Amino acid sequence: MCIVKRVPPGRPGTKKWMERYGDRFVCLRYCIDVENNKRAKTVEIIVDEYELKRVERTPSNKIVHLRIEYGEIELARLVKGAGGRWNRAGRYWELAYGEARALGLEDRIIGTNTF
Repeated sequence: MCIVKRVPPGRPGTKKWMERYGDRFVCLRYCIDVENNKRAKTVEIIVDEYELKRVERTPSNKIVHLRIEYGEIELARLVKGAGGRWNRAGRYWELAYGEARALGLEDRIIGTNTF
């Protein structure tokens, strides 16, 4: 079947469907089935509605602060190799969130830098 026309609520031809389905009515569609030589009229309605949970996601290029202790030399080298920079004033490493996640260092994030 091929949809040849889509009619939104309030347009001619939708009154009967709006009365029947009310606010649940989305649109009326006219379809043609060329193989079987038939026309069809379909009604799209809302059958279930729910609130979406917003998930705050950190962009991969967002700079995050990582706490790496003084004696963790290998870990510091790993962060530096991934593009991390030492912030002397704050005494923490700065690295893109995507890189920190790839290295498995999400538990060492102590804050984010806002630009």
